[in-house]
Amino acid sequence: MMMDENRLQDIVLRWAQTRVLVVGDFVLDRRLQIDPARIERSEETGLPAHQVVAVTIDPGAAGRVAAVLRALGSAVITLGVIGDDGDGYELRRSLRALGIDERAMVVAADRYTATSIHPVNQSATALSYDLERLDIRSRSPLAPSTTAALIERLRSLVMQVHAVIVVDRIPDDECGVVTLRLRLEIADLAARYPDVWFLAHSRWRTGLFRNVIVVPNARECVRAVYASDSDHPPLALVGQAAGQLHRRTGKPVIVTLGLRGMLVIHNDGMTHIPAIPVTGPINAVGANDSALAAVAVALCAGATLDEAAQAGNLAAAAAMRSGATDGVAPDQIVALWRAHHKYS
Repeated sequence: MMMDENRLQDIVLRWAQTRVLVVGDFVLDRRLQIDPARIERSEETGLPAHQVVAVTIDPGAAGRVAAVLRALGSAVITLGVIGDDGDGYELRRSLRALGIDERAMVVAADRYTATSIHPVNQSATALSYDLERLDIRSRSPLAPSTTAALIERLRSLVMQVHAVIVVDRIPDDECGVVTLRLRLEIADLAARYPDVWFLAHSRWRTGLFRNVIVVPNARECVRAVYASDSDHPPLALVGQAAGQLHRRTGKPVIVTLGLRGMLVIHNDGMTHIPAIPVTGPINAVGANDSALAAVAVALCAGATLDEAAQAGNLAAAAAMRSGATDGVAPDQIVALWRAHHKYS
C-alpha cells in the first residue's frame, strides 16, 4: 500500500530528529572548468596548456551520502580515512560547510586523500562535456593500526546514532576503509545493537556483509551472487539474487532498480515498489545515494521497509528532477508526492 500524505508528512517531520553515522570511503570531488577559447601552448614542450577558469569542490562517495542525509534534515557524523594533505583539509572543510560533523575522521600520514579530478570543457558557444577523469588514491592495503583506530571510533560512535550507513566504493580489495576486519566488526556491532539500523552499499563486495541491510542496485545484486555482470539484468534474476543475499546477510535486502523502482526482500516475501515517473531532462548522478539516505532516515523515523523504499523512490526522483547531487530538501519530496498523486 502506498503511503498517504499524512503518513509521509509524519515520517518526513521526524527526519530532523535522526542522527546517522556514515562510515566508509570519502572522496574529494574536484571539478575543473576549462575554457577551450583560452588554450595556450607550453613554451617548453609545445603541448596544449588547458586553462582552468573555475574550480568547485564537493564531498564524493561516502561524502555525497553524508551531504544527502544532511539535506534531508538528519544530523550526520562521518568516519573515514584521509591523508595528512591539502586534499584532506579541503574534504573536511567541505563537510563542515554542509553542517556535517567530521571530527571523527582518521588522518593517516601514509595515505593519500582519495580525490577525483573532473576536467569539464566549458564552452560559451557549445554544450559542456566531461573530459577524462583523474583518480588519486592509495593503492596499498590499509595499515592495521589505521583500521584499529577506525574500529575504536566506530565502537564509541555507534551508541550515539540511530543508524550506521557503510559506503564501500574503492575497487581494490583491502585498500579502502571497508576491509574484512571492519566488515566483521560491523557485523558484530549490528548484532549487539539491534535498535540501531545498519545499512551498507558496496559496488563490488555486497555479498560479503552480514547482519546488515544491503542496498545494491540491480547489477551489484546479481554480480554478488552469480557470475553474470549485465547492466540491465532481468527482474526475475535480480529477485533470485536478492533472495540469496537475504539468506546470507540474515537481514532484509533493498535493491534499487532505477526507473523500475525498488525490490524489498524480507522474511515475509518480496515487494516491488514502483518508481515515481520522471519526465523531462534528468540527471541520474546521485539518485542512488539519495535513495539510500532516504531509506535510512525513514527507517529511523519509524517507517516500515516498504514505506522506507517509497521514501527512497521519492528522494531519487526528486534528485533526478532537480539535478542536485548533494541532496534534496524534505519539502521537495512532499511536493513531488503531491504532484505525482495529482496526476496519477
